[in-house]
Amino acid sequence: MRLLPREEKFFDLFDRLAEKVTIGAEMLEDVLRDFSQAEAAKARLRDLEHEADRLVHEVMDRLNKTFVTPLDREDIHALAHVMDDVLDYADSSLDRMLLYGIDRPIPHALEMATLLVRASQQIRQGVTGLRNFGDIRGILDPCVRINELENQCDVINRQALRALFSDGMDPITILKWREIYDRLENALDRCEDVADVLESIAVKNS
Repeated sequence: MRLLPREEKFFDLFDRLAEKVTIGAEMLEDVLRDFSQAEAAKARLRDLEHEADRLVHEVMDRLNKTFVTPLDREDIHALAHVMDDVLDYADSSLDRMLLYGIDRPIPHALEMATLLVRASQQIRQGVTGLRNFGDIRGILDPCVRINELENQCDVINRQALRALFSDGMDPITILKWREIYDRLENALDRCEDVADVLESIAVKNS
């Protein structure tokens, strides 16, 4: 009789969580291409976020029950939570658009969402790489690309803010979009946090 959960179950959970993050980012990008589906997409994205929360709870539960873990406990804890944070910010970005009565997205928002999709895909690759520390580039290379994408997001965010103040928008609309941009940028920032955790894990286990 097995007294402890199989160690590799953590990797399975990380894979599933990374998949949820990627699907959520893709859903956000899709709705910014066709905003007529925003309400329906919001419900699906919220369900997805709840599924991710349950996965995080399962990771924490197994962490408490497993005596010998495949990675440092603090890294397991951090990785689960920062991935969930990415999805939280994707969800809250769309939530704010609907809450503020946005009737159509601005192109800069779509550009940032597209970067989020690409970053989430790199997260998925990096998380998959955790199963094989013999190929450390399989973890580190996606981290490098995530950092590059986050830098691109910073540039787009500055361009977006500049456009808000130069396009003659009313102050209330400016404030609405400024918060939405902040949440999109925060989603990319959390992707960078995921990359930092992955890099730390790779260094410790190389």
